[in-house]
Amino acid sequence: MSSLLASVAVGRPVRGEFTYSVPEALASKLRPGQRIVVPFGRGKALGFYLGEAARPPDPSVQLKAIIDVLDDEPAVAKDVLQLLRFAAEHYRYPLGEAIRAAMPPGLTQQQAQKQARPDVQRFVVATPMADPAALLRAPAQAAVIQYLLAVGGRAEIEELAHAIPGARESVKKLVSRGFVQIEEVPIEAGVKEGLQHGRHERLTPEQDVAVAELARALDAGEFRPYLLHGVTGSGKTEVYLQAMEHVLRLGKGGLILVPEIALTPQLVGRFRSRFGTSVAVLHSALKDRERLLHWQALRKGDVRIAVGVRSAIWAPVRDLGLIVVDEEHDPSFKQEDKLRYQARDLAVVRARLCGATVVLGSATPSLETLENARRGRYSKLELRSRVDDRPMPAVHIVDLRRERPRTPETAGTEPPVLSTPLLAAMEETLGKGQQVILFLNRRGHSTFLLCEVCGTAVRCRSCDVSVTHHQSMRKVMCHYCGEGGPVPERCAECNGTILKLGVGTERVEEEVAAHFPNHSVARLDRDAASSAERLTELLASFARREIDVLVGTQMVAKGHDFPGVTLVCVVMADTSLSIPDFRAAERTFHLLTQVAGRAGRGRDPGRVLVQTYNPDSEPIRRVVAHDYDGFSDTELRWRRALAYPPFTRMAAVRVEGDHPEQTARIAQDLGQRVARRMPPASHGVRLLGPAPAPITRIKGKTRWQLMLKGPTHASLGPLLSEIEARLPELPSAVKVVIDVDPTAML
Repeated sequence: MSSLLASVAVGRPVRGEFTYSVPEALASKLRPGQRIVVPFGRGKALGFYLGEAARPPDPSVQLKAIIDVLDDEPAVAKDVLQLLRFAAEHYRYPLGEAIRAAMPPGLTQQQAQKQARPDVQRFVVATPMADPAALLRAPAQAAVIQYLLAVGGRAEIEELAHAIPGARESVKKLVSRGFVQIEEVPIEAGVKEGLQHGRHERLTPEQDVAVAELARALDAGEFRPYLLHGVTGSGKTEVYLQAMEHVLRLGKGGLILVPEIALTPQLVGRFRSRFGTSVAVLHSALKDRERLLHWQALRKGDVRIAVGVRSAIWAPVRDLGLIVVDEEHDPSFKQEDKLRYQARDLAVVRARLCGATVVLGSATPSLETLENARRGRYSKLELRSRVDDRPMPAVHIVDLRRERPRTPETAGTEPPVLSTPLLAAMEETLGKGQQVILFLNRRGHSTFLLCEVCGTAVRCRSCDVSVTHHQSMRKVMCHYCGEGGPVPERCAECNGTILKLGVGTERVEEEVAAHFPNHSVARLDRDAASSAERLTELLASFARREIDVLVGTQMVAKGHDFPGVTLVCVVMADTSLSIPDFRAAERTFHLLTQVAGRAGRGRDPGRVLVQTYNPDSEPIRRVVAHDYDGFSDTELRWRRALAYPPFTRMAAVRVEGDHPEQTARIAQDLGQRVARRMPPASHGVRLLGPAPAPITRIKGKTRWQLMLKGPTHASLGPLLSEIEARLPELPSAVKVVIDVDPTAML
């Protein structure tokens, strides 16, 4: 037995690092980041070797030995392992589980790594021996040879199988006899026509400055964080591309993070148009084998650029020199389960660990990022003008209080979704052969169902929310737990008639199709774009101008570049304003600004119509004026006065359980334990709650929450440790989750 002791993170939901002894035969094989198999409990577990461990304090402790080393090379690169250590500590999550979650499919089990194979096309190729005359006694095989010779000696096996019954079996026999050979040609995932872009002939002066500054930072090879604040259509992506060209010339690699899969096809199209197939793609909509294939290509250094969603922050890019976080303000960068990390923040941490340049890009920077730039922590680069001096789209308000006045005759009725000014603008735009985007951040046909007799809403049986009517699926569905069922015709309480009220994207699509029957209409939301292939095809069709009107949720708002779009209509701007969340105004401003920015990105100027019942609200007024500075100044003053981020740090403690009384009692007990440990008021630490969560029941679980606010993360640490110390004593029916830097307040 070797004298070496190993520190190991076990891929189980247990905190801490574990010490194992190392058998002599394995001592020379171990490197930090390798996957190993260790005894754990009564069985075995996947583990990750972290390095040599100090000797245990008690020499009488009998250590268990590592069973096996699964890989020759570390699965977790040094910088990624450092990042995972930081993330596990900062977000209070078991390190082994964090590492396991960062692994691609195929590396999360106790088995040796296999090389993923790409998709291939299989061709049948005739050899010089191929002679139909030699196959007179095998007419089926002769038919295959005759077909091959007729088409030049080579054909795809699927083509043969379609043309000749039984061709697959005949091919096997022909291969064994030497008459044909099988060729496999890897299929490179192409970029749909319409999603590719050529190189800009010239940069704007502001782009020139930004590219030159990033080149200097990359040449220095030191950690440099930047905020790239560029209005929509100002060419931020071209800046990313040219910075990436520079990093590749230096022999280093790059990582580009986007908030959602919806953005991936177009950004991948831009990067592959510039860099060919040397771009790896990482997101959950890919097949497991595809994700492993891309991950392995990056780990080996065969591919130097990775494009992906938040989980790509763990991508094993070699010699990382540049990280880009596009649309850095987007809440999708926050993981809302298990390891609740913020990928934007981890991008900055990883860049610091690697000595890399990190660029956080947005037309509407998050207030946290903006404040970091104001304090000098990040350098700021600005693109205040659109490419080719295109004007910003004119934004006009449609005041629904005037367009839809409530009278005794209209009381209780559901007004049309599309107002008269909006329909007129659509008709004019479509008449010019231009395209329209309609934005509404609610899926479904009707967002709630109500009895017209007793007023009872149809609610989810497991959650404290109304169900949504999905007409295309002919059912109602809860958007929190996913439970669905048939559409009720009568009220369960009084047998009254059920009214379908509220507006979703399905209903908008329906009204548009009725008003404009001669124009093609499509819908882009999570129901319509149910797969990566469907999403890519829909976006490509719109880019090719095969679709005239695109109706969608926030998936249409983020970063897309469609030159044919000259009119954007926000169907209802008020949906997020009344959410009980201190970020509600910021998110409304971000979303409306982003969707408005889809208009006028080609030769023709754009315009935006915003339908609202609250035209005087701060975020809507500022969107009309394209006034990010005014909005951010006002919002930051309010945040400072009320001690909200970015002027304080927060942690949410969420308690959920099967039994309402038990859950409430435990939440209150945790609150009392924290209250007893609170530092003096002068330290600036505050406890909010415990209180029932705004949505008090989801998936049948009762929910309470506590909020901790303090000037630094360190100031919250002892209080969170106090809560964690209590967790092992809790009954199994109650679950407590700690969410550091929470994004969702519901």
